[in-house]
Amino acid sequence: MTYQETCEYLYNQMPMFERQGASGYKEGLSNTLALDEHFGHPHRSFATIHVAGTNGKGSVSHTLASILQECGYRVGLYTSPHLVDFRERIRVNGKPLSEDYVVEFVDKERNFFEPLHPSFFEVTTAMAFKYFRDLEVDIAVIEVGLGGRLDCTNIITPLVSVITNISFDHTQFLGDTLAKIAAEKAGIIKRGVPVVIGENNDETRPVFEQKAKEMEAPIVFAEDAPMVISAEIRPEGGMHYHTKMFGELDGDLGGIYQAKNLNTVLHALTALSEQGYLLRCQDQSAADKCLYELQEGLKNVITHTGLLGRWQTMNKSPKVVCDTGHNPGGWQYLSQQLAMVECRQMHIVFGMVSDKDVNTVLQMLPKDAKYYFTQAHSPRAIKAASLQTLAASYGLEGEVYYSVYEAYTTAMKHAAKDDFVFVGGSSYVVGDFLKSCF
Repeated sequence: MTYQETCEYLYNQMPMFERQGASGYKEGLSNTLALDEHFGHPHRSFATIHVAGTNGKGSVSHTLASILQECGYRVGLYTSPHLVDFRERIRVNGKPLSEDYVVEFVDKERNFFEPLHPSFFEVTTAMAFKYFRDLEVDIAVIEVGLGGRLDCTNIITPLVSVITNISFDHTQFLGDTLAKIAAEKAGIIKRGVPVVIGENNDETRPVFEQKAKEMEAPIVFAEDAPMVISAEIRPEGGMHYHTKMFGELDGDLGGIYQAKNLNTVLHALTALSEQGYLLRCQDQSAADKCLYELQEGLKNVITHTGLLGRWQTMNKSPKVVCDTGHNPGGWQYLSQQLAMVECRQMHIVFGMVSDKDVNTVLQMLPKDAKYYFTQAHSPRAIKAASLQTLAASYGLEGEVYYSVYEAYTTAMKHAAKDDFVFVGGSSYVVGDFLKSCF
């Protein structure tokens, strides 16, 4: 098979949540354990960091990987979903695995894994762990796919576990209260392994405290000891941070939500340094080097790791920004940031998938924008016409376009130089946008 044929085989022959929704989700670790044994437990060959959470886990994972690379480690990075190319999911020092590796893995191993009827994510996780062992990484940052307790990444015992935050998403699998969702995410907490909780509230905090106590795991709530004092948007893009311990820092990832992500990252780095995994800043020269590595890692997340779609500026005149925020937790911040945009007219290319809380998100969108309702190339996408009808009940007006490309190109035709164009609502909308428009 060619690389493209191999990808289509992976997408179409195995249950895939990202395309099929609930029918593509497999609960339990039996297949994961069988694959892990078959490959000789590759995850035991390198150190790991495990990152879960409803929102922000992608940014946190990529930022940690970038800083670790800057410190001189050979770093694996496993994330999902991909936006343009399958190989985005599995990287070493920012470089995606080769097309040949994907093809050879499937050709060689399909006779073993096909009888298991594994999910797409189970096979992809096994591929990632094997690849990281083959390339002899020092440490790998592993992002949870869905939930935590029963996620197939949860066979690792990391140096530190990170849970960014909890909000309502995937409630059909994880539970219909924040406490239930927190309990699933808390399933990544391992015995004696430090855990950093990025954000918490009165409903989730007791869940994390109880689980950490059961597992005798040191726990830190990042909000209790904020390392990021304040943050502001840089005119050239990205964020500028005022921090408690590291002075002024610049980051290339955009979005006001990145301040909370950075606070989580800094606490995770502290937990790593206490285990000897970062330079211990015991004298001035060491402290200077430590600060330089942090600064450079934070400034170069996109360059080092290839992260896309986090309040990412794609055009300057008119300004075009895309963002993968796709649930109420993400739109809590995106709506605030859109309200801060100064422009003559705002144009929003917008689509969502059917298993998200569409009504809550629509209530957060600006009423005075021009909308271009569209649908990603995904069976889970809400039909653009249905989205238009639903949005109208919230006072949002716009036309229907049956592809992201058509919606975006029409928005650009209508946009003046001092207008603002936003593309988002779904990771798949942003993926189609990046593939078809850039």
